[in-house]
Amino acid sequence: MRDFRTRFAPEIARVERRGLLRGALSLGAVSMLAGCDLSGDGPIDRALWAMLRFSDRVQAALFDPRRLAATFPASAITRPPRFNAYYPLRELRPIPDDWSLEVGGLVEDKRDFSLAELAAMPQASQITRHICVEGWSQIGQWRGVPFAWFLKRVGADLRAKYVAFDCYDDYSTSIDMASALHPQTILALEFDFAALSRPFGAPVRLRIPTKLGFKNPKYIAAITVTNQYPGGYWEDQGYNWFSGS
Repeated sequence: MRDFRTRFAPEIARVERRGLLRGALSLGAVSMLAGCDLSGDGPIDRALWAMLRFSDRVQAALFDPRRLAATFPASAITRPPRFNAYYPLRELRPIPDDWSLEVGGLVEDKRDFSLAELAAMPQASQITRHICVEGWSQIGQWRGVPFAWFLKRVGADLRAKYVAFDCYDDYSTSIDMASALHPQTILALEFDFAALSRPFGAPVRLRIPTKLGFKNPKYIAAITVTNQYPGGYWEDQGYNWFSGS
């Protein structure tokens, strides 16, 4: 049995990852449909949180930072692209003309970065699939600053556990450091071969194709490197935190 698992370890891991992710998402959906926001301290709430934390730990242990998400040719891009958010498009709040990206926490260079400064940094492009927790997906082109390069540029503590994101639309989320350093994780400044438009996250958003869509925050205002669990808008309501492959 040991020889079998060793020989077919990659295939087994892929199957287990898919199963764990489906189970974690089902758990989050069931808890919300049942009217359970996991904000209480009853036995059911504690049991659900324990299961979610266990799922997160297993998914993190199975994560392969060298494995790339699938990429596609330009002919596969979904058009027209679909806008998604937790509010209607008409409720988008304006971004200040003097927008800058705040960087803090466990970093050496604690300051704000302008859009021009980000645009002058090294850029990487990708055509990858965006997968929404609601069950739909689309393929799009993204271009921006490799996040691993950016974290090293600001002197981030790469041993830290989390990177948190706060956004102008009052959204928030966070990711693990291993996923932040993945070669396909970028601070996107461009979508579909043009500068980001407001519906798709202007002036800057995170593009992380190894995770579900709600882990790709838009309209980012601040990035914080931390060892304190930051949670997030949906994560605090019962969604699986890791939500990746």
